[in-house]
Amino acid sequence: MLKIPAIGRDTRVNALLGTGHFLSHYYQLCLPPVFIAWQKTFGVSFAELGLAMAVMATATAILQTPLGFLVDRYGARLFLVAGTATMALSVSAMAFATSYWQIVALALLSGCGNSVIHPADYSILSGSIDRSRLGRSFAFHTFVGNIGFAAAPPATAALTLLLGWRGALMLVGLLGVPVVLTILWQSRILVDQRQKPREHAASAAPSGARMLLSRSVMMFFLFFMVSSAAGAGIQSWLITILHRTYGMPIAAASSALMGWMVGSTSGVLVGGWVADRTDHHLPFVVVLTTGAAAVLLWVGLVPMTDLMSVGVLFVGGLMTGASRTPRDVMVKDAAPPGQIGKVFGFVSSGMSLGGAIMPVPYGMIIDSGRPRLVLVVVAALLMASLLCAGGARIRVRRPLVPAPAE
Repeated sequence: MLKIPAIGRDTRVNALLGTGHFLSHYYQLCLPPVFIAWQKTFGVSFAELGLAMAVMATATAILQTPLGFLVDRYGARLFLVAGTATMALSVSAMAFATSYWQIVALALLSGCGNSVIHPADYSILSGSIDRSRLGRSFAFHTFVGNIGFAAAPPATAALTLLLGWRGALMLVGLLGVPVVLTILWQSRILVDQRQKPREHAASAAPSGARMLLSRSVMMFFLFFMVSSAAGAGIQSWLITILHRTYGMPIAAASSALMGWMVGSTSGVLVGGWVADRTDHHLPFVVVLTTGAAAVLLWVGLVPMTDLMSVGVLFVGGLMTGASRTPRDVMVKDAAPPGQIGKVFGFVSSGMSLGGAIMPVPYGMIIDSGRPRLVLVVVAALLMASLLCAGGARIRVRRPLVPAPAE
């Protein structure tokens, strides 16, 4: 049998998982462009429309950790196929809905499928990709996910204009079918980090819930949660902040947000390149996160031209994006062999939680007449996240149990 060169195999693994991750993020934002059509079709309120997004996100957040346990126990490939198929077919099935509550039920089912992606993908990447290229693989995985977020609203809106909302959702959902078939076809190259029974018995490291509640993993959970809480302030409120604080036109403020997002997406690739060339990940994260916090304080306190705001925010986004892949590699290094799925599922739940808890408090700050204070809070949260990262990293460097005597 012809042996596949390692680099060629790595490229195929990255392409397979990257395509699935793109769809995962795409499906999370393909519903808002059809909200107006749903309101006319089903006669529902905006609050009810938001419920579909809420149940999808909640299902993903709650199930990621239990699915991580299953991935580590039984292997990632079967769950990856089942999750991707469930996610895609649920979106397609929305095309046949006759009531809005059917949409909500299918959104819940899609969220359940989506919960598999992070634990399964990171388990497979960690087991399939050479360690010297793992940072770039993590970076590519995050990059294509971000592209899925960016592509979903305009692409789905355009398809809705051409095909109607039913045709649009059916088409974008069915795009997942060839991805599932390709994963099945190429499954032999997907090697995961499943813990074998004898390895589990011999392992000196804590496992299961005890391992997730260890100081290092809990600190990474908090790191992801606090970082995500900070990011929610930028993504949800930057346009409003710039408009209220400096009277910036909505179009210019939107361009500033786009600058941040483009910088963040581009920075992910930079971070992946750096992560493969150094083991000093924490200092890199500290420097970039501190720089991003300084940029946000500058934007919040110093008036700038519209064009300068775009450039400055691009730099801030570049720094936050570049810090993400070294962060992911730190988590991978902290996870005991065979337990990567549950660790990434757990810390990813922290990311979902952080994004859920802060938009309302940020809105209350803006309602109080102090919109620039949001950027101060975001900068403070970024700095607080470094305390979590530092605590986790220090703990990881210590052995979990004493080495057995000779």
